[in-house]
Parts: sequence; C-alpha cells; structure tokens
Amino acid sequence: MQEEEFQTGKVYCANCFHCKLLPELECGILRIRCTAGKWKKKLGQEKVYKFYTIMRRFNDMCEAYEDMGESAEFIRELRKSINEDSSNTSS
Repeated sequence: MQEEEFQTGKVYCANCFHCKLLPELECGILRIRCTAGKWKKKLGQEKVYKFYTIMRRFNDMCEAYEDMGESAEFIRELRKSINEDSSNTSS
C-alpha cells in the first residue's frame, strides 16, 4: 500500500479530540464517531466511519477541531500502527 501524501493546512479528523472509537464491534470492523456531532448523513442521522478510513478524512476548517498534537506526526504514527495491526491479524 502506497502512503498517501499529507495535506498541510488541513484539519485531519483523526487528530481531533472529538474523534472517538465506538465501543462495539460490527463484524470485527472498528468504527469512529465525532463526539462534537459534525458528521451527519443527509437526513440528519449521525455518520460513523471505519477506523482505517478516518486517517484520510480532512477538512479545510472545523469550528469544533481540537488537535491532539502535530498532525503530520500523528497521522504518520496512526498509519504505522494500522499497518502493523493489519499485518499481525492477517498472519
């Protein structure tokens, strides 16, 4: 898997304090939600994302964004840990 380029000047949802792991597993897939309520479907229901897709989700701006550290470093470490976890579970 080729590493995607980090977008500077963007806010990454995965690096936000409000990005939380859901406690329940659905078919073994981890899900993430925004506790600030910023992810909504067209009909107003809460939207959740798969754990492995959240590191690619970013916006130009979010008024609820509270970073958890340097975004580039955080995303790099998150990608590394996801790749390690997926290689450990596939063996």
